[in-house]
Amino acid sequence: MRILLILFAAMAANAQMIERSCVGCHGVRIIQTQRLSKGTWERELDKMARWGWPGKDRDAVLAYLVQNFGDDKPAPPPVVSQDGRKK
Repeated sequence: MRILLILFAAMAANAQMIERSCVGCHGVRIIQTQRLSKGTWERELDKMARWGWPGKDRDAVLAYLVQNFGDDKPAPPPVVSQDGRKK
């Protein structure tokens, strides 16, 4: 049980890091729908840095993005409106 609590705490911390790093400029959905390779995520972070992202915890952000939104991950389910249509 203790290991699960530690795991959930780590996951929450990583999600908060992404919120601090990315959500100021992007909606969560744009991040969640990407499926990019490590090299492509690195180029995206480089681009964001050129556009003013401070790049704090860059290595941790990159690791999180690759682990959760890498090109080997399944595509997320489509967003469906209340009337059942895909958005």
